[in-house]
Amino acid sequence: MDLPKVLYVDDEVINLELLRITFKNEFNIITACSAAEGLKLLDIHSDIHVVISDLKMPGMNGLEFIKEIKSKRQSRVCMLLTGFLESEVMLEGFNKELIFRYLMKPWSRDELNEIIQEAFRR
Repeated sequence: MDLPKVLYVDDEVINLELLRITFKNEFNIITACSAAEGLKLLDIHSDIHVVISDLKMPGMNGLEFIKEIKSKRQSRVCMLLTGFLESEVMLEGFNKELIFRYLMKPWSRDELNEIIQEAFRR
């Protein structure tokens, strides 16, 4: 059975592994440790419909990454998963309809699972 693909981008490898292992039975979690790598993976995997990104990353931050994604394919559902509450980023993301959800680390498995499932239903 083909699991739905989710791209998760975070510059901390331990976060990538944790999400991938946690949801290995529900989703095919494809990981990237930078926004640039994430964009390359999206070009390769056109069937990725849900993207989760860390906010604070070197080079391109999560919101800039999501803006780039949305400029190419508006239908992808994008979420920010971060340890920092940044109200300006949240407001911009929601006001410009860039992000579906803004989630705080540490995340709860059940809550994140439900949110990812909801993202696929959109």
